[in-house]
Amino acid sequence: MIKDQEMEITPEITDRLSKLQEKFAAMGQDINAYLDGLLYADYLTYWDYIHLDTLLSLQTPKTPFPDEEIFIMYHQITELYFKLTLHECRQISGHAALTSGFFVERLKRINAYFTALVSSFDIMVDGMDKSQFLKFRMSLLPASGFQSGQYRMIEIYAADLIRLVDKSKREELTASTVEEQFEYLYWKFGASELSTGKQTLTLQQFIAKYAAGFLQLANDCVQTNFAALYRKLVREGQDVTEVENELRKLDLFVNVEWPLSHYKSAVRYLEKDPVDIAATGGTNWQKYLPPRFQKRIFFPFLWTEEQLEEWGKTWVMNILKSYKI
Repeated sequence: MIKDQEMEITPEITDRLSKLQEKFAAMGQDINAYLDGLLYADYLTYWDYIHLDTLLSLQTPKTPFPDEEIFIMYHQITELYFKLTLHECRQISGHAALTSGFFVERLKRINAYFTALVSSFDIMVDGMDKSQFLKFRMSLLPASGFQSGQYRMIEIYAADLIRLVDKSKREELTASTVEEQFEYLYWKFGASELSTGKQTLTLQQFIAKYAAGFLQLANDCVQTNFAALYRKLVREGQDVTEVENELRKLDLFVNVEWPLSHYKSAVRYLEKDPVDIAATGGTNWQKYLPPRFQKRIFFPFLWTEEQLEEWGKTWVMNILKSYKI
């Protein structure tokens, strides 16, 4: 006959109970109440912990075309990776005593997220039926991936704000205030109507929702964006070799590889002779997406003059040859 065995109260368990009692007593709480909570609580399940049923219910297509669901899910996945990136950005920017080692560790995480994003973008390039896409996209107006607020926040955390100013205004506004520079951010020019140059509804909606938050973040990050923190580490005499390597990778991911991935998709779906199809937000994607036109570079001090001059040119030409319709 198998007898029930009582659990042995080991010194380790006693020690933990004592520490828990001290913890809850310091808060004026009774440890017995918390132990009762553990006793009565159900076991945690995977699907409850990550809210799986809710997550899988968040795809609500606007049309009957099956591939619209692919479009929705990929953008949701993208935003989750952006959230992961911002999680690291806040740790870097808010670190009380930043070291090169911590900076590198967190930059590697960010670059891993962008590696996954860039490598998976073929889902958007070749993973949908073109005829379906060109139909269901008309139900999305004026919504656009341009309206990703998290992506703009990543840019603000990464660079001095002047690096995000439209290149035609950078030299003129170098010594200007954050508020003045904010008025000429490059993406405001990328979402203007092709024919009139006026702000599209897409841009108007975006500014109304996010502008105040962006401006506050830009002011908060004047001394704690990645470029500023890099310069601080240099002044402190820390070894920044690995930091430089990771910052260069980030620069290429955000300012070349990621926009180029979108450019590949635009060429695949929207390029058409004699007139290209407009993006859903009315953005001028032909000029807005190619890195060689924007010359948006977070850390120009980490690149040679030749690299700066040739920024993005080779990538774009190769894509045009591969996806010419």
